[in-house]
Amino acid sequence: LQQHQSTQMQQQFDAMRQEMLSMKQLLQHQVSGLMWQDLARREPVRALVIEKLLELGLSEAMADQLACFMPEDIADTEAWDCALELLSGQLITTNDDIMRRGGVIALVGPTGVGKTTTVAKLAAQFAKRHGAEQVALITTDTFRIGAFEQLATFGRIIGCPVKQAKDHEELALLLTQLAQRKLILIDTAGMSQRDVRLAEKLSALVHNVRVKIKSYLVLSATSQARVMQETVDHFKRISLAGCIFTKLDECLSLGEIINVAVQNALPVSYLTNGQRVPEDIDVADAKKMVLQAEQLRMAHSSAGHQWYQDVSSRAEGTYA
Repeated sequence: LQQHQSTQMQQQFDAMRQEMLSMKQLLQHQVSGLMWQDLARREPVRALVIEKLLELGLSEAMADQLACFMPEDIADTEAWDCALELLSGQLITTNDDIMRRGGVIALVGPTGVGKTTTVAKLAAQFAKRHGAEQVALITTDTFRIGAFEQLATFGRIIGCPVKQAKDHEELALLLTQLAQRKLILIDTAGMSQRDVRLAEKLSALVHNVRVKIKSYLVLSATSQARVMQETVDHFKRISLAGCIFTKLDECLSLGEIINVAVQNALPVSYLTNGQRVPEDIDVADAKKMVLQAEQLRMAHSSAGHQWYQDVSSRAEGTYA
């Protein structure tokens, strides 16, 4: 009987705790709404800027931060352009570094983001500028069926050698053999613990082969923001030289990729926007990325929350 009463009391306690949690969440939601209404009344221009930044695909924290950086006395007609300029100022890009400098480059990241096609695009672009004899491709993907064959096909078209490395010892040997080439591109397997370990060993190879291996994280622009952030966290152990965003032709907004790059201080190197090799790749440019994000926002944003142009209406913080 005592045990039954104890169980009953525990159940009642759990129900009360759940009810209190629900009330807390409801209050937080109401307070958040009241704070937003207060901001819209006191600073209608800043509130509008935050709303538009959220439409771009930025997180609430980043939208709020950017709006705080804006001058307090800014004219409402200049506010949005100022916000976009501030946003582009937060983006770091690498100015076509792979094409200019070459070196040993490893592309890391999840499966299915287009690493192999990106490797082919970079190799073909480099071969066009410096000659196919200056390029070599290596794959460490021994899991995916046809991984080597896919890269080998690209290699034949470009006219450069393609090798396979099963472990870091084989990779070190290949890097020594191919040391005379200006650009060696390494295509790694998908995102697994094994691949992170391999990427860590790539960094350790620097001392062994006296070659600096630069790792670039490849992310799909169509991925959810949380998935992208989880991927960045997964590969943070490796010193990342930058990131490459793929599938821009398939996404509805660019705010998410700008957000993940800024939030992690991750330099953006290249953007790919299709399957064609080597055409569908562009050098990342901060202002162009923000402009493209704004164009997508304009194309897909709802007609709601359009603010009146009447000055007195804006002062009152009313909107349609």
